[in-house]
Amino acid sequence: MINLTYILLGIFAGIFAGFLGLGGGIVLIPILVYGYGLTQHQAQGTSLAIMVPPITLLAAIRYYYSGNVKVGMAVLIACGFVAGGLLGAHLVQRVPDVLLRKIFGLAMLVVSLRMILFK
Repeated sequence: MINLTYILLGIFAGIFAGFLGLGGGIVLIPILVYGYGLTQHQAQGTSLAIMVPPITLLAAIRYYYSGNVKVGMAVLIACGFVAGGLLGAHLVQRVPDVLLRKIFGLAMLVVSLRMILFK
């Protein structure tokens, strides 16, 4: 049987992804950890798997048709992202779950404070 809460979570995260350009880090990972009991590693891996086809592709196409995608920049960053994502995914396997959760939370805190307090 299909778990409808998964679909509702996908809709919720998809709205955030399309509206604010975010989804996995800010929305999905905390809900997967605290709402569904996944480890931090499982939540991050699941979030990455979720975002590949639906969110990234369709949202990016919509932004592209509105003239809001710097294609050359996106291609070059994507090339680096492939290498960096692979390296990061390899390195994170050695980090204890509790420490990874704290690093993730601190990263979100630093980014949010910077966006709120500075121009």
